[in-house]
Amino acid sequence: MQYRSFGSTGIKVSEVGFGAWAIGGTSYGTVDRQDSLRALAKAEELGCNFVDTAFVYGDSELVLGEFMQGRRNRWLIATKYSGQKAGIVATVEEQLKRMRIDTIDFYQLHWCHREQDRQLYDDLYRLKESGKVRFVGVSLYNAGDIDYVLDHTDLDGFQVAFSLLDPDPYLAKLERVRGKKIGIIIRSCLNSGFLTGKYTRDSIFSDQHDQRRQWSRKDIVRTVEAAERFRFLEKEAGTMLLAAARYPLSFPETSTVIVGTKTAEQAAINFGLIPDNVLRSQSLDRIQSLQEEWGLRSCSWKKPFGVLKQIAYKWLR
Repeated sequence: MQYRSFGSTGIKVSEVGFGAWAIGGTSYGTVDRQDSLRALAKAEELGCNFVDTAFVYGDSELVLGEFMQGRRNRWLIATKYSGQKAGIVATVEEQLKRMRIDTIDFYQLHWCHREQDRQLYDDLYRLKESGKVRFVGVSLYNAGDIDYVLDHTDLDGFQVAFSLLDPDPYLAKLERVRGKKIGIIIRSCLNSGFLTGKYTRDSIFSDQHDQRRQWSRKDIVRTVEAAERFRFLEKEAGTMLLAAARYPLSFPETSTVIVGTKTAEQAAINFGLIPDNVLRSQSLDRIQSLQEEWGLRSCSWKKPFGVLKQIAYKWLR
């Protein structure tokens, strides 16, 4: 496992991080807690030191609280404020209890609040000053969000979706980000599993705890067809999963890529095989051509796969 600088914070994060939404058991199918604990242990064994969760990810923070006993100094924990009615300060206190820790390493607003919610940023900075959280950031969803963070905030980092099927807004703002001392967490590099190569046009999500149940057949087919256009990357990377995860790592501006993990078997792949490799420049050029051909370089999260994003967004809220 290689490690990258997280902006100007002085900390080093594993280039592949543990995405902990799935182990919460509410959005990507039912999970077994022991499986989750074994997955985390395997990730640690393979060098992962960064985990991303949120208050609204079911039991995720509680599972992390159980796992972190006796190993807190080996991990950097990122979580989020998702608009709980109790307010951000009270929510942080509750999250510290849930995870049985004294400090949160990276605390994020789950959505980019702009001028109308400026108080949230002030609260965020005060939490950092108090020592309850070490560093602060926000999860972003469009190009305007990135502009706002760079122009109007003093955050340590941000999180944004970026994948073969969803290159913007990250690539649209890469020139602005380049040279900035800000940590960048990439999420959704596998497009909810559709870039792993394991789903087909006929895939059915029957688990009541799987948010993909809401996706229409038309959107599933369209996403599978788009993913298949990148199959040429299997020759270089070995599998679609490895290719898709290595794509955002091919950009040096990326600090870490979080990959959703539920089992030790998945952890062995995610943290044992993905790291230490990036895609060749020739592959990146071909990827760009395909993205432009499909209209993916649109700087908009509303098309052409925005329906899937919006469904996931509503499910989370």
